[in-house]
Amino acid sequence: QVQLVESGGGLVQAGGSLRLSCATSARTFSNYEMGWYRQPPGKDREERELVASIMGRGGGTGYADSVKGRFTVNLDTAKNALYLQMNNLTPEDTAIYYCRFETTTTQVVSWGRGTLVTVSS
Repeated sequence: QVQLVESGGGLVQAGGSLRLSCATSARTFSNYEMGWYRQPPGKDREERELVASIMGRGGGTGYADSVKGRFTVNLDTAKNALYLQMNNLTPEDTAIYYCRFETTTTQVVSWGRGTLVTVSS
């Protein structure tokens, strides 16, 4: 497993932006599928939803319909970090955001501890 530490959450007004960071102990990324998940208030761990994903090999990305056009995921291999740029935030984006890595060959999953994003109306 790899170590993941999220940061960048906070309180922002609707329409604002935040950039989340996920620092990782991984040093090579071609064997990972990486993603950002979120868990809204009152929801269980099992109800975490995938927000955005990126493949270490090829860099292909995917987004939940609810964030398409507003969120952008990117990987900076020089900084060993995954990012999530979030624009035009709405109160519905309020959640704890988690970074997740999964190895594509052995399906070993690592989670960070999360960072709280609160969007006020």
